Amino acid sequence: MNSNSRILVTGADGFIGSHLTEELVRRGHDVRAFVLYNSFNSWGWLDDSPRDIRANLDVFAGDIRDPYGVRQAMKGCDVVLHLAALIAIPYSYHSPDTYIDTNVKGTLNIVQAARELGVQKVVHTSTSEVYGTARFVPITEEHPLQGQSPYSASKIGADQIAMSFYSSFNTPVAVIRPFNTYGPRQSARAVIPTIITQIANGARTLKLGAIHPTRDFNYVADTVRGFIAIAESSRSVGEVINVGSNFEISIGDTVSLIAGQMGADVEITTDEVRLRPEKSEVERLWASNAKAKELAGWEPQYAGVEGLKRGLSETIEWFSQPEHLKKYKGDVYNV
Repeated sequence: MNSNSRILVTGADGFIGSHLTEELVRRGHDVRAFVLYNSFNSWGWLDDSPRDIRANLDVFAGDIRDPYGVRQAMKGCDVVLHLAALIAIPYSYHSPDTYIDTNVKGTLNIVQAARELGVQKVVHTSTSEVYGTARFVPITEEHPLQGQSPYSASKIGADQIAMSFYSSFNTPVAVIRPFNTYGPRQSARAVIPTIITQIANGARTLKLGAIHPTRDFNYVADTVRGFIAIAESSRSVGEVINVGSNFEISIGDTVSLIAGQMGADVEITTDEVRLRPEKSEVERLWASNAKAKELAGWEPQYAGVEGLKRGLSETIEWFSQPEHLKKYKGDVYNV
């Protein structure tokens, strides 16, 4: 991926996608942003991007589920960074069909068009959820895949579709597998924004799901750097690469860190509706990131507990601004 490359980002309107799109524009790349078509003509989080970045974007409104539209969006593009997906785990329990259409068939549309158009590189986005509860830690890319939720199963299917095109047709596909990304703009269905928005809105008794599981949290700037590093690395083709901090922390301890930074004395109550079914809960995540360093020269800049504190501080600062906080329904459970 050189400075003359034309890059398509699918899911550019979302949390990670918008940060990635902005960083690519800042680096001088020619970027086409694929956003979900809607009657409001909303570009999602890109509507909040600085004016100079929006002025340098080629925005394509479509639907990842539509093969014709996907192919049109990809015409003339050298590199595709494929982030468009349905990601909410609770929503996947009652609407799994939409996850197969969006995540599996959407990915098929991408790699099929990439094969036909001769795209130079596709970076497909996986998720640490495909590993399920860790059987060993730190989790390497050789860890078994366990579809503990329909969401996880759909992403396993999408990953396999992407890699099958590399194996079958030599389509230049790399798979990035980010662990729990957090930061400004994240949906309030994720745990860190849930904690921050409740405290910022004055709550001191927090409604949460299970707090004993551990997660490997990654600040969004690190995840974005991971995407770019994997896109630029010639050694990443045909590989699945974890992007994680190599640090685990429980949800409960994360609450304590956030509350401490926000100067709040909080209690936690278990909100039954937020609990995953017992066999579906991922109890432990802790990433090995050795392969990302070896193949792409990537390592986290927000590593360990000190890096997490720094990332949380930046996240809290963003969410605490009234114009941002008002976008979130802090008193409503987001499925």
